[in-house]
Amino acid sequence: MDSTIPLPGHDWPVMQPGWVWLCGAGPGDPGLLTLHALNALRQADVVIYDALVQEAILDWAPQATLIYAGKRGGKPSAKQRDISLRLVDLARSGKRVLRLKGGDPFVFGRGGEEAQTLVQHGVPIRIIPGISAGIGGLAYAGIPVTHRDVNQSVTFVTGHDQSGNTPGNLDWTSISKGSQVIVIYMGMKHIAQISVHLVAAGRSLHEPVAVVATATTQDQQVLETTLGRIVDDIAAANLEPPAIICVGQSVLMRQVLDWQGMAAGVPARNLDPLGRGRAAESA
Repeated sequence: MDSTIPLPGHDWPVMQPGWVWLCGAGPGDPGLLTLHALNALRQADVVIYDALVQEAILDWAPQATLIYAGKRGGKPSAKQRDISLRLVDLARSGKRVLRLKGGDPFVFGRGGEEAQTLVQHGVPIRIIPGISAGIGGLAYAGIPVTHRDVNQSVTFVTGHDQSGNTPGNLDWTSISKGSQVIVIYMGMKHIAQISVHLVAAGRSLHEPVAVVATATTQDQQVLETTLGRIVDDIAAANLEPPAIICVGQSVLMRQVLDWQGMAAGVPARNLDPLGRGRAAESA
């Protein structure tokens, strides 16, 4: 990847020694990186990055020391406290530190915890948002998280809490009744429990569900199924995390909006997947 291409004219912020910039790297595709993120990569002395950050993105920081701090379920991982305090130590040593996280640092990314630790220790910070997988990853699969004919609300939930278990404080009944579309991060491990909760809360066994694994990358896989079949179908498809799970009628829109499939020559499966019987522009 060419790291010499100049940024367009703009008053780009300068990363000062002793600062930590917490930055979202987007859902995977390097092209979804923001220009502020690229500017940060080119200035950093140290980049501490997560497991979901693509290697090609790190190529934009050839001058930096790269430190891996990924956390993956079921695998040996750095403790969150150690990661946060290492950021403090690096900043205090006068380094320009870039904390690079997959997706958006403030969407189930522990960015808020790390930023708070830094501020409590007197370290100045800058936050650079990123495209969250729950929006960008689904868009790459041809699934809009909002659609006027489907939903006026969308709820983002995490599939596990700090203990690694299904969050016990989620009110699944309220979520099920209050949001037409539900997007679940990190839910693969506990999808059997989650699907049971949703059905018990009133969602139909026939509710459309999509699982988008390794979203926006060359290895992206998309499974279209239903709430009643999701556990068996994930096993049959041999899908592995990381994955985003979307529950709701908006999943049906993939039948007409699978833009990657159409780019490969596969025609749209259904021009009116919601069965509205009218042209989209007449809505």
